[in-house]
Amino acid sequence: MTNGMAAVRARARTVLARSGFPDVNTEADALIAGVLGRSRGDVALDALLDRSVPAESVTAIEAALARRARREPLQHLTGRAAFCDIELHVGPGVFVPRPETERLVELAVERMPSRAPAVVDLGSGSGAIAIAVARALPGARVWAVESSPRAWPWLVRNVREFGDGRVVPVFGRLAEVELPDAPRALDAVLSNPPYIPRADEPSDPEVRLFDPAAALYGGADGLDDVRRIVAHAAACLTPGGIVLLEHDERQGGAIRSLLAAAGFEAGETSTDLTGRERLTGAVAPGA
Repeated sequence: MTNGMAAVRARARTVLARSGFPDVNTEADALIAGVLGRSRGDVALDALLDRSVPAESVTAIEAALARRARREPLQHLTGRAAFCDIELHVGPGVFVPRPETERLVELAVERMPSRAPAVVDLGSGSGAIAIAVARALPGARVWAVESSPRAWPWLVRNVREFGDGRVVPVFGRLAEVELPDAPRALDAVLSNPPYIPRADEPSDPEVRLFDPAAALYGGADGLDDVRRIVAHAAACLTPGGIVLLEHDERQGGAIRSLLAAAGFEAGETSTDLTGRERLTGAVAPGA
């Protein structure tokens, strides 16, 4: 690869086109920008002016291209994933947070029964939900629970950097762990749990090949962890507290039924940022 940005960019587009990416122009610019720590606009301008690219940067871009051509997520290559107002540290072993989940954070903040709530994020992964809620509600204290030894270091790192001292990482399985220094009753239980049915393999290779299976699959119907979370929420929420879950767009009715059977009130399924019905919440009785 020669060292002018126009040639670097053209080479990236060619490699990605061979791997079947539908929008090679956007993918190439995003990859180059991520590797160089610059914006896509900078890449486009450098290509237009055909500015030179240092040899070491060309080598880094080539290495990233080889990995991206195997459909490894761009976030793994850059080590970062944008979520709400921050860029979280991510990489192999942790679920890459999606922009669609930002709507769960928005709904949680809107519905929170207190401005200084006690909140638990079950299956926290990178800490995206926990950290975003804590940053949106300066009076909140949030416990981020994660059971994966591979995801745990990413969670701890992100909490230390972005948690403002109000997010507590807790290692343990979803609803079975003790929360240190937590009140007896919580104000909110939040989760983006594993919800894909065991037989439904994702078509997206970035998901199928690189997201941790433990963060994807939720048993035969996809609701094994949801059932545990609903039971835990029924036991630990204060009257008027909220539970809010992300799920597949086909699961809203089943999850509302689970919540109603556990005694929750005002069950409601909402749309995510793409307009799909993928967020279901309810309120603990007795408020």
